[in-house]
Amino acid sequence: MIDRLLPDEETPCRKQRYLKQDRSIRNDGVLKMRQSQTLIPTMREIPADAETKSHQLLLRAGFIRQTASGIYTFLPLGKRVLKKVEEIVRQEMDAAGAVEMLMPSLQQAELWQESGRWYTYGPELMRLKDRHDREFALGPTHEEVVTSIVRDEIKSYKRFPLIVYQIQTKFRDEKRPRFGLLRGREFIMKDAYSFHSNTQSLDEVYDRIFQAYSNIFRRLGLNFRAVIADSGAMGGKDTHEFMVLSEIGEDTIAYSDSSDYAANIEMAPVVSTYEKPDEPLKERQKVSTPNAKTIEEVSKLLKVEETRCIKTLLFKVDDKYVLVLVRGDHEVNDVKVKNYFQASVVELASPEEVKSVLGCPIGSLGPVEVKEGIQVIADHAVQAIVNGVCGANEDGWHFVNVNPERDFQVTAYTDLRFIQEGDPSPDGKGTIRFAKGIEVGHVFKLGTRYSEAMGAYYLDENGKSQPMIMGCYGIGVSRTVSAVAEQFNDEKGFIWPKQIAPFDVHLIAVNTKDEVQRELAEQLYQSLQKERYEVLFDDRPERAGVKFADADLIGLPVRVTVGKKASEGIVEVKVRKTQETFEVPASDIVSQLASIFERL
Repeated sequence: MIDRLLPDEETPCRKQRYLKQDRSIRNDGVLKMRQSQTLIPTMREIPADAETKSHQLLLRAGFIRQTASGIYTFLPLGKRVLKKVEEIVRQEMDAAGAVEMLMPSLQQAELWQESGRWYTYGPELMRLKDRHDREFALGPTHEEVVTSIVRDEIKSYKRFPLIVYQIQTKFRDEKRPRFGLLRGREFIMKDAYSFHSNTQSLDEVYDRIFQAYSNIFRRLGLNFRAVIADSGAMGGKDTHEFMVLSEIGEDTIAYSDSSDYAANIEMAPVVSTYEKPDEPLKERQKVSTPNAKTIEEVSKLLKVEETRCIKTLLFKVDDKYVLVLVRGDHEVNDVKVKNYFQASVVELASPEEVKSVLGCPIGSLGPVEVKEGIQVIADHAVQAIVNGVCGANEDGWHFVNVNPERDFQVTAYTDLRFIQEGDPSPDGKGTIRFAKGIEVGHVFKLGTRYSEAMGAYYLDENGKSQPMIMGCYGIGVSRTVSAVAEQFNDEKGFIWPKQIAPFDVHLIAVNTKDEVQRELAEQLYQSLQKERYEVLFDDRPERAGVKFADADLIGLPVRVTVGKKASEGIVEVKVRKTQETFEVPASDIVSQLASIFERL
């Protein structure tokens, strides 16, 4: 549920605190930055391999550069944005009672073997050996390492709760890195871990971190939602993802059109009911269906609705094969299959495996006369099918007039499909709609999944040994930079929120050969820094059009231009967000900026 907090909620006192904190982030020391002396390699053309707006602009505006597939260098502007996002994260994590530490990226295989994830995490885990042939992994996350540290250092319930966090580079060998910083093989992450002696303490800290995350993403100005999620390879239960709403998001959010219910589509339960047609059962028949492999093709050939077809898929659940049945117009949700069996690994069987196990191609699979030892489970909708159609486990043949229980047996009927738009909302209010989202944060209640596996025990108040209860909380920091970039831009370039803009002011001397312009620009450069503004001074001997185009592309909150009216002591001010442009006396620039930043 997302009724814990909506993104636009903010109290006056919290707003004041944010303003003070954001100001301290911008002005932590005066920085002298002349554009002629830094590295801001802007580009005019859109890079051919950049698919998303954020990726295109981060490259074009000189914030990042790719060094290998899914691996990026943060150039000076990108590093400054990254640093400011990190500082907001630190402020809210510290306020939530967490303490910062730093753990190694290089993790010994033995720890992962203790937890069992060495064998189940998958090919995304980057594994390597040292010169002594010892196995290591480049850490994608740090549950194993932090659990080993705490189990060795803490023995008493009196030391709980404990919350630790770090901001560090992580590694995942993504099969298909894409969208720039949104899905890379090396990235910056804030990961936190909490340790408790009871579930009530875990619940309290979980809610506290949940609130901290909401504060972070609100302070960044993001349009986000917190949604019910799946824990995946992390283990545990009771998890929420923080999703930034975006059309390029790889995750689908299922939300109610009449309430605040929201969940990742993988986790949204289906509460639809199905009425069984009142018609007599017909005799089952085997019919030829040459070249009809998909539900759509079979439905068209036999002139039956897809809702009468039974879609049959073979899954490998840990070390066993299971047939999963859903109605023809539905899709199997493998997360629900995994959760039903409480399995570690669930994979769709390959065509070769299907042929070996059932003796037929995928397009002819069905539940009738299945080999002994193959368990069959079905979605609730299958139970209501009368005189349906399914594969005959023989290439080019299907059965018609198939009826559950009469023609095949099902071990269990349960919720196994993806929810669809138009389905009833699980909370009983309204119907389901879909939106796309970018996952930027995730909070988990791990329970004792790691502590029991790795022997992390403490002595309770009665002197009895108990497993530590854990929580885990992650934010993709570099991914968040990209999510902000995706939401804050226009056709000219970035429009950075003031709290994380790389600089406050872009000061431009139109003609550096003009002594009056140059001197006035230098005076403003010094005076604005004394007022604790971060200023990027474009002192390059470039044409005015180039400088203005770069300024719009980089997207700092305010542009101050020293041009032809410098001799009159007049400068031009442009607000990037509103495109508002006006002239002011140079002597009034400080008060004008104060007024502008108060409104932004």
